Amino acid sequence: MTGVTGVVLRVCGVALVGMGAVVHRVGTGTPPGYIPHMLDRIATMLVLLPALALAGCGSDEADQVLSDTEHSQQDVAFATDMVQHHAQALSMVDLTRGRPLDPEVAALAEEVRDAQAPEIELMTDWLVDWDEDVPATMRDHSNAGHGDHSAADAMEGMEGTGGSDMPGMLTAEQLRGLEEAGDAEFEDLWLELMIAHHEGAVAMAEEQAAEGTYRPAVELAEDVVAGQTAEIERMRALLG
Repeated sequence: MTGVTGVVLRVCGVALVGMGAVVHRVGTGTPPGYIPHMLDRIATMLVLLPALALAGCGSDEADQVLSDTEHSQQDVAFATDMVQHHAQALSMVDLTRGRPLDPEVAALAEEVRDAQAPEIELMTDWLVDWDEDVPATMRDHSNAGHGDHSAADAMEGMEGTGGSDMPGMLTAEQLRGLEEAGDAEFEDLWLELMIAHHEGAVAMAEEQAAEGTYRPAVELAEDVVAGQTAEIERMRALLG
């Protein structure tokens, strides 16, 4: 153990050893002045502990400082990755069209679209303002689910580009399985995959909330954590 915490623990240990020595020596013919000397040393150590503890509180971890104007590489990474992550969620919503769904599942799918489509636009605007590249998404390849390529084909074209490595992102194989699922199994499979997708988004957003610099991006991350965690609970309840 290193740092201030280690020093505090070592000082505590020495103080305890000293007190033990005093107790052991009392009444055993100790040299003159031994016990007062040890008590002075112990008192000095104990006086130092509050100051060391306060120093430790400020040195182990730097406080997160938020800005309304400045951004960091963490903010860029969050916006870049989450644009692609949200885009896949919207492609999953596209796959519910024409499927016989429980009304609650259909409503949830539309809520996912209503929440995440504006967030994609917001994060895209940030990247443009920051002179950063706006990433291609699988919806660009599949024309929002209405092009010549299926969602699975679009995802297959993105694999190996970094857009498939984020937590919760479905593989082309998983998307193909969802596309080809019969009506009887589609709903439960969609819910299971969307739960995993949401869990990945929550993990990414929690990292941004803890490490981001740009206040609006941190606030968006907090909204994603709250909103998608609530949706996960609803989806789990729908699965039964």
